[in-house]
Amino acid sequence: MIPIGIGVQGAVCSAVDSKTGRKYAVKKLSQPFQDVTFAKRAYRELKLMRLVNHPNIIKLLYAYTPQHTLETFRDVYIFTELMDNSLRNVLGIKLDHERVSYLVYQMLCGIRHLHTAGIIHRDLKPSNMVVCSNCRLKILDFGLARSIDTSFTMTQYVVTRHYRAPEIILNMEYDTKVDIWSIGCIMAELITGAVLFPGTDHIDQWMRIVQTLGTPRPEFVARTTPGAQRYINNQPIVAGRPFQELFPDRVFDGMASPNVPQLSNDAARDFLRRMLAFDPLERISVDEALAHPYINVWYYEEDVNWPAPKPYDHTIDAQNLTVAQWKRLMFEEIQDIQRTMSLDEEG
Repeated sequence: MIPIGIGVQGAVCSAVDSKTGRKYAVKKLSQPFQDVTFAKRAYRELKLMRLVNHPNIIKLLYAYTPQHTLETFRDVYIFTELMDNSLRNVLGIKLDHERVSYLVYQMLCGIRHLHTAGIIHRDLKPSNMVVCSNCRLKILDFGLARSIDTSFTMTQYVVTRHYRAPEIILNMEYDTKVDIWSIGCIMAELITGAVLFPGTDHIDQWMRIVQTLGTPRPEFVARTTPGAQRYINNQPIVAGRPFQELFPDRVFDGMASPNVPQLSNDAARDFLRRMLAFDPLERISVDEALAHPYINVWYYEEDVNWPAPKPYDHTIDAQNLTVAQWKRLMFEEIQDIQRTMSLDEEG
């Protein structure tokens, strides 16, 4: 076992099957039953991983617990495909337009698959994406994913701050467009090597977005809470910076793709502007993004219109269960996986 990384939910190692020689990524969940939030998150992630099946989403191969009874149950190991690197480690490496657009295309295909199941990822960020040396990308970590049609208030404490859409920051109702905003932030970071909105806290994050994109239009402000309206209206009006200034030609030095003329600096800027629209009603949709000239060069029907996932039980998101109840559900889920799945059958 070789350590790959460690996060809030647990540690990930690479492992080799001594019988078959196949390589896996093995994630051990860190104290999945320490409280209701962790337990619910762990169960939701495992349920979602069993449902989704797309080339740009990490594939669940197996889940295991060494404990045989619910009373002793405490450890969860999740086996997935092993990729070469986190996208986080690619940042700072100068990529050309072809590689940037291909990586973003794959992100869009992956989240489109999730959206067809009525699922918003909500935590897209470079460390939640993995890549291979051939530029193949897969999205992972569904612990914060949530169904679109939930009627209860969705918390703003979701997407890692730097990739958090304005409507989440303001605690407004939101939809799949929050994933588009996150991808826009990631694409900007792939191009410049720097976080686009590096806020230090909740308020600073908001201010950095405003200082970059300008004060939101009254139509957007009118849909926020009374408190948010007072706060925004008491701030000085900011004009915002044009995307030609935010992403001047010099940041694209070395990115030219002579063989693909539509992959130009102007096309990249236009695409970023549409993904990073302040108002989600004006933000590009995933289907519109896939049709944009900067992305459409990669369009392949099977990638985009992959068979939809099996129906997701949206009632999971609204359940208020105890840790013991989530633990029982998780134990039953792993027992079912161990009965119906096998690493020996993979590949």
